[in-house]
Amino acid sequence: MPLMPLARVEEACAMGEKLARLRMARRLRQADAAARAGIARSTAALIEKGDLSRTQAQILRYLEAIAPGVSLLSLLQEDDPSLQALAAREATRRVRPLGVAELKKLDF
Repeated sequence: MPLMPLARVEEACAMGEKLARLRMARRLRQADAAARAGIARSTAALIEKGDLSRTQAQILRYLEAIAPGVSLLSLLQEDDPSLQALAAREATRRVRPLGVAELKKLDF
């Protein structure tokens, strides 16, 4: 029987993914964020993977290194403007339909 319920493991993975997205949205390399947090890059990688053996202090230091002043609640709610900008960049954009003249140019 696992020590941690599956739902908690999934939450840890989701939090790690959110930290990774926030780091990418802030355009930081993992090694730089880790150095700012005073942790090894391998520890940062484990945090971003949602490793359950990472301490709360390590996670909070890593968050502070990525986004000073951003709370854990704000991270989980994805309130940060840089995350919203990243989502907008990643969103597929619809292309306007071609006009009649443009369609005729393509007709061969």
